[in-house]
Amino acid sequence: MDADPWAPFLTPWFERVGTREGLPHSVTTALAQDTRGVVWIGTMGGLVRYDGFRMQVFDGGRAPDALRDAYVRTLLALPGGDMLVGTNAGGLARFQASTGRFQAYPTGAGGISDPKIYDLAGDGRGGVWVATDRGIDHLDVASGKIAAVPIGTAAAPRNFSVLQDDKGDLWLGNDRGLFVRRAGATAFNRVDAANPTVSAVLHNQVWALHQDPDGRLWVGSGQAGVVYRDGDGSWHAVPGFSPSPQRRNFPTVRHFAQSATGEEWIATDGEGVLTYRVGQPSVRQLAHDPAVASSLQGDSIRDLLFDSTGNMWVATDLGAAHTNTQAQMVCALLPSPLARYGLSESNVQGMLVDSRKRIWLGLGNGHIDLVDLAQGRLQHLVMGGAQSHRDVLAFTETPDGTIWVGTLGLARIDPDTLHVTNDVLAPLSTHPVLSMTSVDGVLLMGTYDGVYRYNPATGQLDHFRHDPADPTSLASDTVRYIAQVDGKIWYATTAGISVADRAGDDRGFRNIRQQPGRPDGLPHDYVGSIAKDARGNLWLATFGGVAELPGGRLDPQARFRIFDIASGLSSDKVNAVLPDDRGHLWTSLSNGIAMIDVATGEVRNLGARDGLHIPSYIYLATARAPDGSLLFGGQGGLTLVRRHANEEKPAEVPPPSVTSARVGGQELPPGALPRSGDTLTINNGHRGLQLSFAVLDYRAPLETRYSYRMEGFDDGWTDIPVGSSPNAVYTNLPHGEYSLRLRATTRGMFPTTVESDLRVVVQPRWYETVWLRTLVILAGIAAVFALVHLRTIYLRRQAKRLQRQIDERTHDLQEANARLDKLAGTDELTGVYNRRRFLALAEGVRALSAEGQACLAVLDLDRFKEINDGYGHLAGDAVIRAITDIIISQCRPGDLVGRYGGEELVICLPDCTATEAMRATGRIREALARAEVHHEGRSIRVTTSIGVAAIHRHESMEQWLSRADAALYEAKRRGRNCVVLAGD
Repeated sequence: MDADPWAPFLTPWFERVGTREGLPHSVTTALAQDTRGVVWIGTMGGLVRYDGFRMQVFDGGRAPDALRDAYVRTLLALPGGDMLVGTNAGGLARFQASTGRFQAYPTGAGGISDPKIYDLAGDGRGGVWVATDRGIDHLDVASGKIAAVPIGTAAAPRNFSVLQDDKGDLWLGNDRGLFVRRAGATAFNRVDAANPTVSAVLHNQVWALHQDPDGRLWVGSGQAGVVYRDGDGSWHAVPGFSPSPQRRNFPTVRHFAQSATGEEWIATDGEGVLTYRVGQPSVRQLAHDPAVASSLQGDSIRDLLFDSTGNMWVATDLGAAHTNTQAQMVCALLPSPLARYGLSESNVQGMLVDSRKRIWLGLGNGHIDLVDLAQGRLQHLVMGGAQSHRDVLAFTETPDGTIWVGTLGLARIDPDTLHVTNDVLAPLSTHPVLSMTSVDGVLLMGTYDGVYRYNPATGQLDHFRHDPADPTSLASDTVRYIAQVDGKIWYATTAGISVADRAGDDRGFRNIRQQPGRPDGLPHDYVGSIAKDARGNLWLATFGGVAELPGGRLDPQARFRIFDIASGLSSDKVNAVLPDDRGHLWTSLSNGIAMIDVATGEVRNLGARDGLHIPSYIYLATARAPDGSLLFGGQGGLTLVRRHANEEKPAEVPPPSVTSARVGGQELPPGALPRSGDTLTINNGHRGLQLSFAVLDYRAPLETRYSYRMEGFDDGWTDIPVGSSPNAVYTNLPHGEYSLRLRATTRGMFPTTVESDLRVVVQPRWYETVWLRTLVILAGIAAVFALVHLRTIYLRRQAKRLQRQIDERTHDLQEANARLDKLAGTDELTGVYNRRRFLALAEGVRALSAEGQACLAVLDLDRFKEINDGYGHLAGDAVIRAITDIIISQCRPGDLVGRYGGEELVICLPDCTATEAMRATGRIREALARAEVHHEGRSIRVTTSIGVAAIHRHESMEQWLSRADAALYEAKRRGRNCVVLAGD
């Protein structure tokens, strides 16, 4: 197997399960999965049965059939769904799935040697070995008989672990080291080795034992680390976690587990999880990182579990966690100032793979990260001067290997020394460089102020921009992306595409814009990245979907094939496109990543089951890594679509399982829960049915869609809101036979729909039985038939009526909540947004707007106090209402209008430049100046002063509003009844 060059940089993404999800105690101590697929979690405060949504908690009690001690130390799943529970001070108990109760085994004579249970292990014949604080016992599960096992005088009474291997040898992890009783023997003997490193581990406290599928025996100690024994009997140290001159003391090893790929996971009490593959030079640590929410929540690990679908579960002192070890299609390189391979900032905004196959990542606050896969190294660079706190948005490389950086202005990096030269060009020092490319050593740079062309060899700098009087000039001054395609230069702007024949052209462009009504035209003028695939097709990312120009042909009328929400994309807001070498196009969306099969047009949206956890992409950063992986910059890190993504096979998704049920008002014990194809019978007077169900692969529960349908009763499927606990609830079912279908639909590269089907039989009540009907038939067949028929219709209608009432009341509550929400955000006098709601909505506009692409306007009525004093406050209120109506009439449908306080109003103009905002507010000012407000027979005229501020990308809402307010005061100072634009 070839080494994965990304392995050092990637860490598993753990989903956490803690007290917030229902655990009775944060310290988790034991893990097991029963034969039905449900995961059990032992804690210091109780035992939990967990299906991914719901927790059934057993926290001890005084009842004879309750768990005697809530501190669970170890678990062992038994056939039939039963669970053996070893506790800290309450001995050994068996959860009986058939009754839902606990059976306690005796302690002392004829029972378990000590109430403190450390470990449980099967003997391969239906029995269980029990390691306690005072010896070893053997439990015959079928008969319940317990026999003490002599361990001799060399061993201490305290035993931390026990294991019977595939040869029948019984291994004992003891307070004094490792002991073994060979198959057929009666005595335990100390295990030793000639190698002093191995011997140091074998003579230490042995807390953990594990035999892997290849027959190796792994031994974990209290303070001396780990060793393993091959099938031939030879012992080996584990590099980095066995005694050496560099290190002698190690944290306690609590447990082992091995993945399906042969990687041994080692649980430690203080250093997290260590992973090791035989033959590797050292162990790899998976530890808690306070800066990464998806890391382990703690480093004290007490148990490990690989479940039946390949998830690894980890029990920590701060809750449990699990990760999908099979989700290898997509991975992420995450930000962390603490991790050796962590990114220095969260948002990846620019990207380049240079001629030396190094990956350059442009981040926020002047940070650049350099990934060298060949060296397994991540280096952090920081811009200086005025560029030190600015976003790094673009890179390009010139033929001499120099790396050019687009940020606030232009910077240069020496490819050998990595020395950064800041502010290379003074004329660009105040212009963010959004995009860059190098054509024959000449730099083309897209900004918010058009394109700059720079020749480093001669120092010549040219500048060209949009000219409203020239239709062949640049389509817009905001140039988001520049690409050289077949010798032509493509400029992607916020107002369409401009295509130049040569890099030296300043005008004479062919401009391609959206043409409403043309289904094969450019879907949107807001264009992102551009890429050409191996077949010559040209792909464009737009805010109206992905546009394909077949063959890259620029006919007189460019005709595109469009992929949008209607085609299957999860969003039309497309930022970047990147073809692979297998006929697929990959694209980053505002809410994820999708793949388009170019040949078939099929669209697949990736999900958490594929390994996609970074949820949002707003940058154009994308590149193909040297190993063939596709890279996308996102909000929260770097996403890798691995080179083998197209070779992945769909993982089997198990059908939904019923995890709890109330039938006829009675709770069913776990052992009585129906499986797919089983029959549920309701035979008492209570005809209610409530089932909880889930897909027990514990993967992406927030992306899995659940629904259910009772055929013979429901008209259609009932959809459960995504993320809600899947429950099917019925009340007062009419007697009869039904088929209850439980459905789950997964998201991802291989979306799958799976179903379970249960037969539901509702027994008739006494007055609905056949014998009663027969007696009534003897008295009058016709009357009885009519009565029963009417009764059945009544019951069915009654059940549907009750369901309808529930739906109606739910709808009424939803409408009432919506009305309350609207009232809470509406100004009572004017009907526009109040200050709180306006600021919340404007904050959303601020977060999504590019530099200069949104504006705020603050309006204040001139001499309004004179109106109140001269005409009265009622007249003043009438004036405010009237001018608000005029303002709304002058605004676009997407503009936000709010009352900021008193006679002061505020407008947020999304997707609007300062020039457009000045025109719009000028129209408002003129309309208000012309208007007359009539109140009680008197005419009142009013003027307004307006301050306007265009957005700066990195300013806060308060700063933006403050600049607009300052412009308003300037308008007042200039004599009122005017509009002033805020300066920078």
